[in-house]
Amino acid sequence: MMVLGLVMALFSPQADGQDGAAASTDEVAKKPPFDEQTLLEALKVSGLTFTDAELAQLLPAALDRIGDYAALRSRSIENAVAPASQFRPLEGSPTVTAEQLPAADPLPDAIRPDDLQELLWAQIPQLASLIKTKQVSCLELTELFLARLKEVDPILHCVISYTEQRARDQALLLDAEIAAGKWRGPLHGIPYGVKDLCAVKGTVTSWGAMPYKDQVIDTDATVVQKLDAAGAILVAKTTLGALAMGDVWYGGKTLSPWNIERGSSGSSAGSAAAVGAGALPFAIGSETLGSIVSPSTRCGNSSLRPTFGRVSRHGAMALSWSMDKLGPICRSLQDTALVLDAIRGSDGLDLDCVDRPFEAPGSTSIEGWKIGYSPAAFERSSEHSSVLEEMKKLGAELIEIDLPDYPVWPMMVILFAESACAFDELTRTDIDDELVEQGPQAWPNSFRAARLIPAVEYIRAQRLRTLLMRDTARSLSGVDAYIAPAGNFRSLGITNLTGHPSLVAPCGFGDNRMPRAITFIGHPYDEARLIAIGDAWQRVTDYHQKRPSLEAYIQKEGR
Repeated sequence: MMVLGLVMALFSPQADGQDGAAASTDEVAKKPPFDEQTLLEALKVSGLTFTDAELAQLLPAALDRIGDYAALRSRSIENAVAPASQFRPLEGSPTVTAEQLPAADPLPDAIRPDDLQELLWAQIPQLASLIKTKQVSCLELTELFLARLKEVDPILHCVISYTEQRARDQALLLDAEIAAGKWRGPLHGIPYGVKDLCAVKGTVTSWGAMPYKDQVIDTDATVVQKLDAAGAILVAKTTLGALAMGDVWYGGKTLSPWNIERGSSGSSAGSAAAVGAGALPFAIGSETLGSIVSPSTRCGNSSLRPTFGRVSRHGAMALSWSMDKLGPICRSLQDTALVLDAIRGSDGLDLDCVDRPFEAPGSTSIEGWKIGYSPAAFERSSEHSSVLEEMKKLGAELIEIDLPDYPVWPMMVILFAESACAFDELTRTDIDDELVEQGPQAWPNSFRAARLIPAVEYIRAQRLRTLLMRDTARSLSGVDAYIAPAGNFRSLGITNLTGHPSLVAPCGFGDNRMPRAITFIGHPYDEARLIAIGDAWQRVTDYHQKRPSLEAYIQKEGR
């Protein structure tokens, strides 16, 4: 079976000079695309050897399968259609019970500033308080952030499209509700942006890629529907690296507000850059392998990658069905709880999405809580070690633990195989040539190379993933969270495979004027406890309150 998958990759009808249309088994039989010697060469990729007699037996079966593969390709499949399989993270065993988490804090007593520009850096509770008490209208806040986006976008290239009319219509409706005494909750009237891999009716949903720059999907992604219901106001669709990789999209490169000579990283490039520049109170990003953590590090955001399956991905571009996750990019870790509470929960459309309890936590003492860490990870990133000392001062008990030893990067054949399948037709039609990035590490080459991944190896990686989930749960048993430098691939790769939730937040600056960040990793479906830990740390530090200065660049642009 491994050979058959390989043969399909190397000797498809299209590779034989056909135009990509489905070829019948009879047509293949008339002109065999390869012989036993070619098959022998192909087997070198799989690492298998066979006798001449075995090759002679295998050849007719392989030829028959090519007709079957052509039949499978004869029906077009939209990106939104998921495989008939489901993935579930394993629940963990923290030491702190849910009953020990306090309810969310009440909204602060906020006073309208003389200059509304001061609200560009405000956190959600302050903005919510001003709206609820009618000191600031939803429309005022919407116009404020639209104007700021238009100031910074020419510098950072963080917006693909604006949703101005939609936003103003929402704002007027929400102001009328406030006047009538109806308040939907802490996101009522709060502007936000959504990564342009999420569909929104009446807008182009480009996925950041030239072949799709005019694509219109006539639906609202579930995450957008849920935020609409919570009263949040969508003002823009933000950039992403083409097909959710990096920070280069068909319109250019998204930059970090901290150093415009550096890219914002990706793929949630625009969401992270806009929030980091004070142009959005929060935005929705997505992560498959670092696409929330990495740009949030570069842009100084406080963000949450939720447990796999916490948030429906219906209406969002699929890259890897068993690894994709949507989550909030914010100013503070407290804010992530408010957004998660609005977007979580199943919708019957994303079959991997589940309902699990969640309540936004309030101010929490973490004295006596157990936090795991790897000394080796901090030795390699000594500049992050101050966070360990800060956790000790909060009374947390630091426990040395090791994450399990697995071939994490080789296991990413899961991501590569699934992404190549998600964009199989893009590759077959050669439209991938239109993507801006065409290097060895770019998607076009990755999709082509993935044709050489045997099905058996993909399934083997998934079986290893099961063992990894079990061993990771065992390693993290007895601690309430695990802490690591944000740039640590070992913890990033493992927890994206296992589906664990992760917080990322700034913890200082490097010599290159760029922020550095820390990650807090929690047990699956245990975001409340995880956010309580991160929030307790942010309440006694001010890393997340630092602001980049873009004013000189804005003035240079003549704005």
